[in-house]
Amino acid sequence: MLPDLEHLIRLQQIDSFLESARRRIADHPALVASLDSKLAAANEAVAAAKQRVAGNRAARASVEKDLAMVQGRLSKFRGQLMEVKTNKEYQAMQKEIEVAQHDVRRLEDKILEHMVEADDLVAAVKQAEAALAGDQGKLAQERRGLEEETARLTGQLDEMTRERMELAAQVSPGAMSTYDTLMKGRKGLAVVETRDQLCTACHVRVRPQVYNEIRRGNTIHQCSSCNRILYYVQPAGQPADGTEN
Repeated sequence: MLPDLEHLIRLQQIDSFLESARRRIADHPALVASLDSKLAAANEAVAAAKQRVAGNRAARASVEKDLAMVQGRLSKFRGQLMEVKTNKEYQAMQKEIEVAQHDVRRLEDKILEHMVEADDLVAAVKQAEAALAGDQGKLAQERRGLEEETARLTGQLDEMTRERMELAAQVSPGAMSTYDTLMKGRKGLAVVETRDQLCTACHVRVRPQVYNEIRRGNTIHQCSSCNRILYYVQPAGQPADGTEN
């Protein structure tokens, strides 16, 4: 293969990797922020569940206080019932006792409702805490993975950048100028493979004679449609000198 073409193919591979690695590293802060948001949401879920438990306990305590007051009033009425002297006073006291008894049953039912609800709320707290524990481990692992990836990609960027400088120095000025122009005008894709007699970038068919010359790799050819530099990859098991007529 023509040395310039071979070097340009490798330059394209390096430049594609560099662009991908830089974008990936640039995405890391947002990914870390997303992990922090997920952890914060899990913590908030636990806090909210505990707050509901506290609210339930406060509501139950308030009802129990009311119940104690009604029970005290009921006990007082029952004591006074023995002291009434007229039938009218007796009926009035009985009415007060019935109202108090009704209030006692109502408040006891409400306390029971709070107790049943408390069981569900406590279970919800345990579930939220278990989810938080799982998220903490998972998110910490993902964060470490991002940190390791950042370090790895940064090292590869340095290595690939040095290789690119050395490689670019070996390409003829004319070929390098064409490559740089295409990289700017074709969104970072200047060198592409031809496959099945097609440019794999724009999918325009290459003339048979040109395709055979591309297969030989002895000269630089550009796509007649998108102007990208074309090259051919020999399929495994196919003779290196096989050409299409």
